[in-house]
Amino acid sequence: MRAARSRARLSVSAPPFDEAVAWHDVECGAYEADLPLWRELAAARPGPLLELGAGTGRVALDLAACGHEVTALDADPVLVAALAERARARGLCVEGVCADARSFALDRRFALVLAPMQVVQLLEGARGRDAMLLRVLDHLEPGGLFAPALADPLAGLPAADSLPPLPDTGGRDGWVLASTPVALREEDAARGDRTVAIDRLRRAVSPGGETVESATTVRLSVFPAAELAASAVAHGFRRLPDRSVPETGAYVGSTVLMLEAPRRA
Repeated sequence: MRAARSRARLSVSAPPFDEAVAWHDVECGAYEADLPLWRELAAARPGPLLELGAGTGRVALDLAACGHEVTALDADPVLVAALAERARARGLCVEGVCADARSFALDRRFALVLAPMQVVQLLEGARGRDAMLLRVLDHLEPGGLFAPALADPLAGLPAADSLPPLPDTGGRDGWVLASTPVALREEDAARGDRTVAIDRLRRAVSPGGETVESATTVRLSVFPAAELAASAVAHGFRRLPDRSVPETGAYVGSTVLMLEAPRRA
């Protein structure tokens, strides 16, 4: 699931490939700190699993390669198509679904639902998160687990200390891509949440040396993990001990809630 972004094109030229997929890969594809936890949870809860906000398949393809049956949901059809194509190319069992995490209806249940990399924080306000919790609960098997990751990009530190020291980089069709966080700032609260905005400068250099630049902003709602847990419990989930994803040199750490669906009486 991609964040709602504001864009400002700084050049009239454009790379000859799908920029949504390319920049998603550059900015998210290299992150691996959470993969051991998702693998552990999937192994402990055998059965089909669902990933919310799957993007181009960073987590979904990894879990499918471990032998799991994965359904990967994202609101962006371009990213879902790229994920499905990659799964087919690798012969992996992944079903891509284009849907909103607040309103999806798949007519089946899962042993595990994951929401990696602050996907839940892309939803606007408590009402959106409540809608997502109800959709997840409706799709979990009795005793199934929902594991959403939450983080505060500021984490109590000055913004300059919270930004990765180097840009995220990659390549596509001979082009060199670099996405650099240039500002990390807190915006006015909306619907009771804090909002942290991450401004990025994207630079693509063609094989011939032409440079194309654009600006993008990703906005995350920041709220206490206990707030989401309390809403989940009110809807019938049972809160298990939280897990965590460690901080790395380029990324803040995450708290991962362990929310269990009711078991049959």
